[in-house]
Amino acid sequence: MAAAKGEVYRQAGVDIDAGNRAVALMRSAVLSTHGPQVRSGTGLFGGVYALDGATVLVASTDSVGTKLRLGARLGRHEGIGMDLVNHCVNDILTLGARPLFFLDYFASSKLEPEVVAHVVGGLASACRDAGCALLGGETAELPGIYLPGEYDVAGFIVGSVRPDKMLDGSRVESGDVLLGLPSSGLHTNGFSLVNHILDGRSGGEPVTDAQLLAHDHELGGALADVLLEPHRSYLPLVAPLLKTDTVKAMAHITGGGLIENLPRCLPEGLSARVDTSTWTPPPIFSWLQERGRVSAREMYRVFNMGVGIVLVVGRDDAEQVSARLPGSWVLGDVVRDDQTPDLLGLDGA
Repeated sequence: MAAAKGEVYRQAGVDIDAGNRAVALMRSAVLSTHGPQVRSGTGLFGGVYALDGATVLVASTDSVGTKLRLGARLGRHEGIGMDLVNHCVNDILTLGARPLFFLDYFASSKLEPEVVAHVVGGLASACRDAGCALLGGETAELPGIYLPGEYDVAGFIVGSVRPDKMLDGSRVESGDVLLGLPSSGLHTNGFSLVNHILDGRSGGEPVTDAQLLAHDHELGGALADVLLEPHRSYLPLVAPLLKTDTVKAMAHITGGGLIENLPRCLPEGLSARVDTSTWTPPPIFSWLQERGRVSAREMYRVFNMGVGIVLVVGRDDAEQVSARLPGSWVLGDVVRDDQTPDLLGLDGA
């Protein structure tokens, strides 16, 4: 039996509603620092700063979250660095920006040079792929803050876009089409719930390291490999489209899933309507839902459910844009607020 809405993720230690309230409470303080060069408020996937009339800087920061715990448990660290860069690259890509440079912050109770080297190696690999300079960073030892053997890593990216090519959602209108691109897996979100399930705290038996590493026919590989698959970068696929005016907006489907992230790229008065029958989420999501006894609605609010990024395009452009994006599909459309009561049609699920 599925738990009540939002209950399992809260039991795992994450309260999305509390996070949303924190954003609302800090909003006025953040906005009080903005001068005329700042072109965005809170809510977009990156901060926008007009450097001059020809260049707009777009910046974003993030972490890998508790995916770190699973990576550390299995001694797999390089993918963590890739996760971090690609997550940040996708965030600024949603505004039409290409990355310029990246900075990282690595902190632990006691530095293990080999671990740091593997993480930074992953960062550098993803930065090279994105044409982005790994400009520098900070490495800190903080005994008493982190438990022995634990570490945290955060990333900071800056990119640029011409003002006339920036995607701020202002051109989106009712009737536009939503194109989805598949994720490579869970990416970097929902791992507090994943760890909760793996530890057996959702009612099932704990998952052992041997079980994590064993091949699972239904998952198409080892559970560990599926869960730790690096966050996909959409820059190589989407960047050529940014030279045209066919893409009106984009949403990176990260923490909060489709439910929380799709509205962030739409102007006031418009909503997204998604048809969940247009795709089948990869098997790992049904595995997590069944093992964790999670409701369908909570799954779509915690995980990307197989959708990594969503592009908003005009109905007349949808077919040609989709043809240039292998693996893409039409997952919904844009409607007026009064035309849909629920983005996913999952009320009560």
